[in-house]
Amino acid sequence: MSPYGNGNLSVMPLQEFVLDGFGGGPQIQALLFALFLVLYLVDVLGNLTMIVVIMLDARLHSPMYFFLKNLSFLDLCYSSVIYPKALFDLMSSTKVITFAGCVTQFFFFSTMITTEGFLLAVMAYDRFMAICNPLLYPISMRPSVCALLMLGCYCGGSFNSILQASFTFSLPFCSSNHIDHFHCDVPPLLKLACADTTTNELVMFGLCGLVIVGTILVVLVSYGYITVTILRIRSGGGRHKLFSTCGSHMTAVSLLYGTAFIMYAQPGALQSMDQGKVVSVFYTLVIPMLNPLIYSLRNKDVKDALWRLSQKHTAT
Repeated sequence: MSPYGNGNLSVMPLQEFVLDGFGGGPQIQALLFALFLVLYLVDVLGNLTMIVVIMLDARLHSPMYFFLKNLSFLDLCYSSVIYPKALFDLMSSTKVITFAGCVTQFFFFSTMITTEGFLLAVMAYDRFMAICNPLLYPISMRPSVCALLMLGCYCGGSFNSILQASFTFSLPFCSSNHIDHFHCDVPPLLKLACADTTTNELVMFGLCGLVIVGTILVVLVSYGYITVTILRIRSGGGRHKLFSTCGSHMTAVSLLYGTAFIMYAQPGALQSMDQGKVVSVFYTLVIPMLNPLIYSLRNKDVKDALWRLSQKHTAT
């Protein structure tokens, strides 16, 4: 068999991979460890705070905050799938992950981040119904419907993840088991394959492109109608409140979809692993850390809920 990928000579069933992570000496590794640890702790604290505040404050028991709570849960989960292991590897000399561990990490990461993409589209639809059809909103977005929409997001994310994992981990891998990344992902894994990966690349670009384009269309159509409706409102205060709420969502959408497109849905996405690592840090750690800040700082209801809970805690 002629070699593919990085030119290794033999094919062997791999029992483990080595995550090469980031280059540099001990000082660089220690600096990255400190940076990632701080960002991850802020990520965990921010998302847990959003979940607890929404659960404890009865004024936030509405469809919008139900979906926001699930967004925080997804952010917390997919960063936690990656960064405890990445932090350990920065202080370790082995950086080993088992084959089963790599499959598991990839499956849950892919499921969570794809589910979040679908969820952002559902959140745009929720705002469309609330602003453009307020009389039908209590019926069209009743709790059972919200639960079904959330279930659909998870099913879509799981389906994408199963397909991606099946195509990727059924490939024969070369004798080199070094993954040029800090977590298991499709682009660096394809570089280890001892077979033609054209089909895998087409599947990755096709699925990711379909998810990104499809959900972006839902977002754009929803916000097109929302913008027209808001511009018809005569009250300046009402406009400002609606634009502020929608602006938080649009910021989150732009950050996630922009980085996902760079990483997965454009030709040449597999070429630069160094660029891929930086982009991966942004959408697996920085964005989950920023989302609670975006929604809390630009949302008066969340800020008021935080204030009420802090006052109640102080009083007790």
